[in-house]
Amino acid sequence: EEPEMVARRNWTRQWWGECATRDFDFVTSQAVIDELSRGRFPGRDDALNLIGNLELLPIVEEIEEIVAVYVSHYLMPKDAVGDALHLAIASYHGTDYLVTWNCRHLANANKYRHIRRVNALLDLKTPMLVTPLELLQEQ
Repeated sequence: EEPEMVARRNWTRQWWGECATRDFDFVTSQAVIDELSRGRFPGRDDALNLIGNLELLPIVEEIEEIVAVYVSHYLMPKDAVGDALHLAIASYHGTDYLVTWNCRHLANANKYRHIRRVNALLDLKTPMLVTPLELLQEQ
């Protein structure tokens, strides 16, 4: 197993443990469950168990339209079940944070202004796009 993956898993567990005792409402979506379920990686079942009791944000028809706008504005790749879907769900439901290790398309400071601009056009709140490590460092 790659050292970077081990470090990310450890930081995520530390963040989850510390933030679970604070005033946060953890939510997820079926899209996250589906993505984790398709994966083949150490700790996959642990990850699925960890999010198994979280509130699921519904994926309504408007979210598909938001995904299409993201793709047409070159915010995200054309994969309809990937990054654009996760961002659309979080934005549509007005979440404060979207916590991810995807630093290429989501937790990427170079893309954040573009994401905010497109969300403003759609009259959507843009969540803070952060890694668990960034949230650990805030504490």
